[in-house]
Amino acid sequence: MMETPRQEFPDIAEHGLIGDLQSVALVCTDGTIDWFCAPRFDSPAVFASLLDREKGGFFRIHALGDDVRVKQMYFPQTAVLITRFMSASGVGEVIDFMPVADDPTVATEERRILRGVRLVRGELTFRLECRPRFDFGRRPHTASRAGGWVRFDDGLSGAALSGVHDDEQVTELDDGDAVLDVTMSAGDLRLFAFHTAPEAEGHGLTVDRGQELFRQTVTFWRDWLSIGTYTGRWRESVERSAMVLKLLQYAPSGGLVAAPTAALPEQLGGVRNWDYRYTWIRDGSFSVHSLLALGYTEEAIAFSLWVADRVAEQAGEASGPLKIMYRIDGSSDLEELELDGFEGYAGSRPVNVGNGAADQPQLDIYGEALDALFVTNQYRRIGHPGWSKLRAVLDWLVENWDQPDEGVWETRGGRKDFTYGRIMCWVAFDRAITIARERGLPAPLDVWIQARDAIYEQVFTRCWNADRQAFVQYPGTDVVDAITLLMPLVGMISPHDPMWLSTLDAIGEELVTDSLVYRYNPAASPDGLPGEEGTFSLCSFFYVIALADADRVEEAQYAFEKMLTYGNHVGLFAEEIDPAGRQLGNFPQAFTHLALIRAAIVLDAALTRQESRGR
Repeated sequence: MMETPRQEFPDIAEHGLIGDLQSVALVCTDGTIDWFCAPRFDSPAVFASLLDREKGGFFRIHALGDDVRVKQMYFPQTAVLITRFMSASGVGEVIDFMPVADDPTVATEERRILRGVRLVRGELTFRLECRPRFDFGRRPHTASRAGGWVRFDDGLSGAALSGVHDDEQVTELDDGDAVLDVTMSAGDLRLFAFHTAPEAEGHGLTVDRGQELFRQTVTFWRDWLSIGTYTGRWRESVERSAMVLKLLQYAPSGGLVAAPTAALPEQLGGVRNWDYRYTWIRDGSFSVHSLLALGYTEEAIAFSLWVADRVAEQAGEASGPLKIMYRIDGSSDLEELELDGFEGYAGSRPVNVGNGAADQPQLDIYGEALDALFVTNQYRRIGHPGWSKLRAVLDWLVENWDQPDEGVWETRGGRKDFTYGRIMCWVAFDRAITIARERGLPAPLDVWIQARDAIYEQVFTRCWNADRQAFVQYPGTDVVDAITLLMPLVGMISPHDPMWLSTLDAIGEELVTDSLVYRYNPAASPDGLPGEEGTFSLCSFFYVIALADADRVEEAQYAFEKMLTYGNHVGLFAEEIDPAGRQLGNFPQAFTHLALIRAAIVLDAALTRQESRGR
């Protein structure tokens, strides 16, 4: 009965996302859960066949038959995923979701993946294969049958599969796996569940209990969406992106992971394979604007409090008071390791877990952290202890803003005086000055103002290339960088300033291809890594914002709607899009979805203004 592993890796985009606000699972269109970490986003994987077809482990439920066609979709306005199997002999569905706890802010060890199998018409045989591989396959385990359970014992907390009938034959237990064929007729409904720390569930889940949890999960997501205030032209895409951000935020701490996966390549067969299951100061801070713009103040405040804790701890070393990234609970042990023996997605090696860039000095994070605290200050004011810690960070920045750093893209090609780092240092001082003035807080305003103004002068002189007529990646080069698209968005320059408009043109000429935007040109600006990469979806959406704010609204609408066509079948985006139109990089990426939200809001407002002028 044992099936051979997939002959090919599925496309990264062939996945939907389910989660319970403490971890997530990726479900492929063939019915395979091929990525799942437990009990948290940044825990070792239990299913990771997305990185190794044999060693990674997976949980597959699929219909047998040569003529089976498959379609995957979300139950409307929820994070409940439906994978439909259709053939001449019958039509059936696998319904996947992870129930959200009554209080998801309390960290727990048990994760539950519920998989309902329903036969709509005719008759089909489904094959269930549950093949966990604990700790990325590094921890052996055994499997045993106990009534309706199959237990997987790895010597620690283990896991279990529930929903097996007493009279059903489960095979491959001797290999540590569980395989079961189930023949179903129209109207039949089965419930299978994979539990980590399974003792908490007692004797398993009945079908009735599963249906109750399904209704509760649907209600949770629809109630949460009802809080949102966006009613614009692209509501479905914005709501899906908002749910992605919600799914990627670790509820017990407020930390938001950059993406739930590790080592998915930026170039097929290449070495740019990083672990994104951590909380970047930058990514999370950007998300605050998107969440607040949609009315999700609770999530925005939760992340700003997480940032405030990092400011108070000041655990950074080579990076200054702050590290660029942390684990979701705020700890900072991010040693980068290679999973030896893992084949890597489509042969892309090394397969890295952990992230060695954590201590890189990247000066832009101070601006992003201050901006997040600034925009949430009206909802949750910074107290005296927090302000004292924040002043210490600004004191450090006064002495260090003029130092070279590693840059926003975590390149490994050496430190430079990156323009974007200077821009965000300006933001840090500008926001701190404003908070101090508005609230009458004690601060060395003269010192901060002097630093802010010195940064401004440097950006508008040294970082401006008169021959190129553009703000460039760093002084002395003629290479542009798409991250400078944020310059007007953070208020450092007017979107109609001639210096900015010519920069926008230069970015369009050098980095844009049919509305898709490369973040920079590695050939012209070596980043210390071999290989190439695709267009960067975050930058493509920020390009939309820049065009709309510059009153190039028709171009902005074309670019935005073009980008939407590159989303996958359920509206999810990875980090990049390669020249063949494939999504690459870790998936789905918070960066991309938060930028989609901001672009939709800005463009919608610009189109509405344009229509009003027309009337």
